[in-house]
Amino acid sequence: MPCVHYKFSSKLNYDTIIFDGLQISLCDLKKQIMGREKLKAAISDLRIFNAETQEEYTDDNAPIPKNSSVIVRRIPSGGVKSARKTQALSRTEPVMGTTRMVSDWGCQPYLIYLQHNPMVIFYLY
Repeated sequence: MPCVHYKFSSKLNYDTIIFDGLQISLCDLKKQIMGREKLKAAISDLRIFNAETQEEYTDDNAPIPKNSSVIVRRIPSGGVKSARKTQALSRTEPVMGTTRMVSDWGCQPYLIYLQHNPMVIFYLY
């Protein structure tokens, strides 16, 4: 029987999806994987990569040949968002030719202290 071997990037072993024909569309493969793994399409989406070439299948109608191996990554249905909220602003009047970094963490007092005491090192967690 024709099949596609798949595994999530965090797992060690492959599972198998069996289908009829010489190939399966990406859309059908995603549906079968989500049904087998009991995932909901409203909550998450799947990104499928060729296990040998690391090429991502992006077209829902893309044919995936029988006996292929793929890597599956689950992502939120809205896509992946950046977890960092840091922004850099340059100062209009730099002190001693430096620029000042301002972030959402409130590091401004530390930066002013560092401008006057350049040998002090802070570890920010």
